[in-house]
Amino acid sequence: MKIPTTLKHKPVIVVENYGDVDGRYAYNSDAQGLSLGLAQWNDRGKVDISAKVWRHTGGKWSRQSEELPFHRVLDLAILVCRARQYISEEAYRHEKLYDENNTLIERVPLQGDAMTVEVCTDNPMLDVDIELFKQAMGKDDELVSERMKVLSGILRNLGY
Repeated sequence: MKIPTTLKHKPVIVVENYGDVDGRYAYNSDAQGLSLGLAQWNDRGKVDISAKVWRHTGGKWSRQSEELPFHRVLDLAILVCRARQYISEEAYRHEKLYDENNTLIERVPLQGDAMTVEVCTDNPMLDVDIELFKQAMGKDDELVSERMKVLSGILRNLGY
């Protein structure tokens, strides 16, 4: 399915078969495409690039399609990696999979400050939800591991 090029987000690099590779939703996904391009919020003289997930209802492109600035895409990738590391390497040390007295996982230094990654104790169902989160991570381990290995290789090739 061809990603629209007449909307405010202007695609430059696209994945038009994303519905075929969307993790466990592959071949049954409403996320039909990904694109990198010029952001829809661009003003004259100010150009940002963004990533967009294109959702399709089966009949039309959905208003639920998401567009994210590049740095947010990378921030999400950092969060996914750190959460995975926490669940696989640290959570088991605690009876509830987190330390009730210290919910901080890490402060990830970024320009100007640090992204605070922590367990969400405001969630009233945290004790159940963190166990479900751990189980879901385990269930999706093969899908996530494959993508992380690809990402790792690309980052290595880029010199990171």
